[in-house]
Amino acid sequence: MSSVSADVELQPVDGESLTIADQTAMFHLVVVAIDPYTHESAWILETAGRILTNFHGADCRVAWLVRAPAVDAEAFLGPWAARVLTFADPEGTAIRALGGTEIPAIVHVGTDLSIVGRADGWDPAEWKAVTDNLAEIMAWNKVPLPRPGDPV
Repeated sequence: MSSVSADVELQPVDGESLTIADQTAMFHLVVVAIDPYTHESAWILETAGRILTNFHGADCRVAWLVRAPAVDAEAFLGPWAARVLTFADPEGTAIRALGGTEIPAIVHVGTDLSIVGRADGWDPAEWKAVTDNLAEIMAWNKVPLPRPGDPV
């Protein structure tokens, strides 16, 4: 199992920068990394939003991690930026620190900064494995994946 450095900075689009250690002090962190300048991120937006909002209320923090400046992140996400915590990562520094190799990606970070689960690129079976494990850890509802309308 790999882990992420405690000093990785996460910049909310509407607030002050905090380290990943700050963000995971009490709750697991689950991010969907996207790049608004790619077709793949546009295709996955609704599915990823459904995944993230499924875990609202669970003992984890869910967020978008967008490889773009804040203004572009908010423009790309539209109403999703108001519904789900959004981090801007214009240089992709945080995405690389989380071990991301392909976008879109989903990453689950534990309170001990371990990478509990990660799926790079859109592979429904891999994303399902990450979200099913998260649901089990959180004692929460599983996300049906894939669902009609999800990218293939």
